[in-house]
Amino acid sequence: MSSSQSLLIRHARIILPNGELMVGDVLMCDRQIVEVAPKISIATPTREIDAEGLTLLPGVIDPQVHFREPGLEHKEDLFTASCACAKGGVTSFLEMPNTRPLTTTQEALDDKLQRASNKCLVNYGFFIGATGENLPDLLSAQPTPGIKIFMGSMHGQLLVDREATLEAIFAEGDRLIAVHAEDQARINQRRQEFAGIHDPAVHSQIQDNQAALLATELALKLSKKYQRRLHILHMSTAEEAELLRQDKPSWVTAEVTPQHLLLNTSAYEKIGTLAQMNPPLRSPHDNQVLWQALRDGAIDFIATDHAPHTLAEKAQEYPNSPSGMPGVETSLALMLTAAMQGQCTVAQVVNWMSTAVAKAYGIPNKGAIAPGYDADLVLVDLNIYRPVRREELLTKCGWSPFEGWNLTGWAVTTIVGGEIVYNKGQLNTDVRGQALTFL
Repeated sequence: MSSSQSLLIRHARIILPNGELMVGDVLMCDRQIVEVAPKISIATPTREIDAEGLTLLPGVIDPQVHFREPGLEHKEDLFTASCACAKGGVTSFLEMPNTRPLTTTQEALDDKLQRASNKCLVNYGFFIGATGENLPDLLSAQPTPGIKIFMGSMHGQLLVDREATLEAIFAEGDRLIAVHAEDQARINQRRQEFAGIHDPAVHSQIQDNQAALLATELALKLSKKYQRRLHILHMSTAEEAELLRQDKPSWVTAEVTPQHLLLNTSAYEKIGTLAQMNPPLRSPHDNQVLWQALRDGAIDFIATDHAPHTLAEKAQEYPNSPSGMPGVETSLALMLTAAMQGQCTVAQVVNWMSTAVAKAYGIPNKGAIAPGYDADLVLVDLNIYRPVRREELLTKCGWSPFEGWNLTGWAVTTIVGGEIVYNKGQLNTDVRGQALTFL
């Protein structure tokens, strides 16, 4: 081992792979963890961090983000988004295909990978988007975590809402299919019913629980018919959670966002269109059922669906205001604050935001603090609370739906590939992440 490339963390409260807590040391070298022990002796590490009083977690893997590059860089770009990731303790992300041009070909995927290699402070992967006409690309594109299908809430080429087209995609190949499950026909019908209403709260009525349930039922039916690996993105309703609790094949996974756990329709009155997203915010009852489904395993993990828009865009009158909100900077602190409030344990947060994501997407050597795993780590302080402040955010859009919330568990130090990328408010913008691989 070359000590010239080593980093040693001492006296940390380490969350071990079995969920237990150990106060001790972690030694990293050449991008990997090489030792985890109560006390590690090494002659001269390049750098040593005294983590007394801090908690060490595996870096967050955010499996659903929209980072807007190429084509929509006025909202966000890969550099600004990855800076926000580093500040939020997110060390890897999986990004969605609705950029300009769309990520629907190997050429477009290669372009994103090249951009990320030049710009991203954290690790990265990119979904290939289904159009209904690009099946050869869906089967052959590499490397990608899976196929993204917008069953609703989309227009243009990426909207795939006909059952026959969906079935053709499910029937061929074995690559993971991740679905945005909303029924477009129902959404269209209810848009007509609620036409002319400019209160953004109507968004949750137009794209209602039934629209989500219909699409999830269809995706589940096709997945079962072909035993096709299915992942349900940003599950938002009690009805969907109950469906999975009753009928969830071993090859199906689901995720939920912090906002669908912590925000509900009351947010429209407080923050207006900043609360508008797809699928929409739901009722307090949905919040409760989603929490329970997450705790009992019907829902597998957390994703942010980070989807930034500028404040000027959001200020437009509904329905001209775009749907989506940023999330990578606040997700870990939100979930750790929930843990401190007794909603879950810190070990569960680690599983939902790192370990289970790596397992579901077949990302090797990620999601645990153990020898042989990649040195993607985050040190957090669970003793200090600090509010979400707009002026401190690194996302280019410059706002958060959680502004003013008093949170704990903020990242103190974020490590990517054994290199310190964020430390006590300072970024090291020379660090570059790597392209993720998927088994």
